Amino acid sequence: MRTASMQAACLFAALATFCCLAHARGTVPTFARTIDGKAYTFAGRDPAAKGTTVIPALLVPIQLKFSGHATKLDAAGDTSRILKSPVFSDYRFPGGMPTQYADALLHATFHGDGRTLLGVSEVRAVTIDVPPGRGYLLRAGDGGRSIGVVDRDYVEAQLFKQIPAQPGKLVIAVVHNATFYAVEDATVCCGWGTHGVDPVTGNSFVLASYLDGAPAIVTEHDVQPLTQQLAEFFYDPLHDPRNNFHAEGAPGNWFATAWRRPAADGACGGSGIGSNYFLLLPTDSNPKNNFPSSPAYVASGSDGAFHLQNVALFDWYLGGNATQGPHSFPDTSVLRGPAEPCEARRPTVSNRHDPLPAASTSALNKHWLIGYWTGSRFGGGTPLPLQDVSPQWDVVIVAFASPAPNAPEGTLGYSPPPGMSAGEVEASIAWLKRHGRKVMLSLGGGGKYFKLDHRSDIPNFVDSVASIVKQYGFDGVDIDFESPSLDLVDGDTDFRHPTTPSVVNLIEGLRQLHRRFGPQFMISIVPEGTQVPGGYVSYGGQFGSELPLIHALRNILAFVDVQNYNTPPLPGLDGNIYQTHTVDYNAATTDMLLRGFDVAGNPKMFFPPLPADKVAVGFLIGYDDPRIDLASLQYVLTGKAPAGTRYMLKAHEGYPAMLGAMYWTIDEDRDDGYRYSNPIGPALHGHGESAQ
Repeated sequence: MRTASMQAACLFAALATFCCLAHARGTVPTFARTIDGKAYTFAGRDPAAKGTTVIPALLVPIQLKFSGHATKLDAAGDTSRILKSPVFSDYRFPGGMPTQYADALLHATFHGDGRTLLGVSEVRAVTIDVPPGRGYLLRAGDGGRSIGVVDRDYVEAQLFKQIPAQPGKLVIAVVHNATFYAVEDATVCCGWGTHGVDPVTGNSFVLASYLDGAPAIVTEHDVQPLTQQLAEFFYDPLHDPRNNFHAEGAPGNWFATAWRRPAADGACGGSGIGSNYFLLLPTDSNPKNNFPSSPAYVASGSDGAFHLQNVALFDWYLGGNATQGPHSFPDTSVLRGPAEPCEARRPTVSNRHDPLPAASTSALNKHWLIGYWTGSRFGGGTPLPLQDVSPQWDVVIVAFASPAPNAPEGTLGYSPPPGMSAGEVEASIAWLKRHGRKVMLSLGGGGKYFKLDHRSDIPNFVDSVASIVKQYGFDGVDIDFESPSLDLVDGDTDFRHPTTPSVVNLIEGLRQLHRRFGPQFMISIVPEGTQVPGGYVSYGGQFGSELPLIHALRNILAFVDVQNYNTPPLPGLDGNIYQTHTVDYNAATTDMLLRGFDVAGNPKMFFPPLPADKVAVGFLIGYDDPRIDLASLQYVLTGKAPAGTRYMLKAHEGYPAMLGAMYWTIDEDRDDGYRYSNPIGPALHGHGESAQ
């Protein structure tokens, strides 16, 4: 390998050439290519143009300091390895001359002799404080290794408060052992960084993690995250990091047909270089909300081994218009064919296409299957009438009552799904109730943000909700006010005595509703993972934001069902880190509610356990595997751990009284051939019958 210092002589000789190249928005040279009649922009020198361009890089190692933790995540110690890696030093990639990673990527994409190299002009360290609500620190109990989970937009903003405009340079900022979440929402996790043009300073930049000594649950190493973001930057240098979707009119490259992630069970990636929100690549195989994971290309040389990201070549994104050549780099075998459109999702295979009949009426079931009904207004198939809901569902939650437009603050409204009248919905609810089902109204929903910030607005909230409940005959209400609706304000540090106005006023409003309708009135809460179990690692902002609500209302709550699909990686009570889509995660987060936990790790702030018959586990149709869901429920109910389970329940006999399972949505279960309700419903309803 040839280190970056040996390339310093090239830097100033190349500056004249650098200045003559076309510049668009940003601070690095770019070139354009027209492919199939559409123009795309790339970073660096066009390989078809002879000569060498050296882009001076400002390397910024970041130290992350987390509030309440002595542990700091400092990338300063990673700079030496980064400089020796193929990011800045030469490596002989298959079929080419020794060069850097980004230059080799451009040559794998386009023919020619022109070269683009990175040279380090300066190393400048910065420190960023991470307050509660902007991220948290995870420490693995099986080895004490740490990884941060941080707000990507916050880190970028803090970075460029300290790094002003850098004309002619590429800012390469690196954090140590940290993953990022997007849109200031930790349920939109996880990615290894971001890139593009900072909207405030105009700097072209790459922000990524360097992994060394991370917890074992993290499968990638050293510069793999950095090379991922670097590759995305060179393929899309004008990307706007605050724009999570690529479309016509937005900065950067985009494709008319959105692509499917081939290694992630057919999940839709997006229409740009890197997936929506997470900036994952087609080679990444992890489910959403988990640490990014993909097979690495190992580059070994005199300075040791480095793990590089295998990426889809630009040709791959063109789908049916792609050539028959390689589709991935550096390992050409990782992607065997071009992109497939999202519309060509893999078909679901189901052994049954009809709902199973109920073995008993819902009123007699001790364990409930709870589901949300939308009438297929949220992307489902053909409309699903309420009376056609499978009899396996014991509790049907109608989605959603949301803030009413042009109405006084605090007012919620509900409209039936398109094609259904209010009278039809009312009659269907009455029919379900006659057949032993409970029917509730969900307040809020993802993207429907609602804040009851003023005490004077409580009557509007109570009266509007009460009116809907009376009109339709609902048995109660379900609270689905997702972040940032209930985010804790600065200084609100005690869940037992909240000071956040939206939380305090909602508690009072729900108490008034309960008093108005009487003790039979049901109230449930469906928190995101950050809003309840997230309070175990941090308390502030979205983290732990619904703990005050649950604690204050615990005596009148019907049940709580955490959305185990809207959550980042979190620790269990055993201190180990777990990820969604696993029995371990489902058991660990449920155990937390059933045993109680120290909020933000503070023994003086113990959140008391909830009764088992008030706790259900939340799953997502189409994302979760029903086999994993069933195994998770059976483990929690019986204490019998499936083979390979790492998390051990604190109650070795399990929790036989645990209420059951919740799914979003009933409509999608129907569209999926009842692949979830058919096995889960009978398993819940039959549990414990032999002992009665």
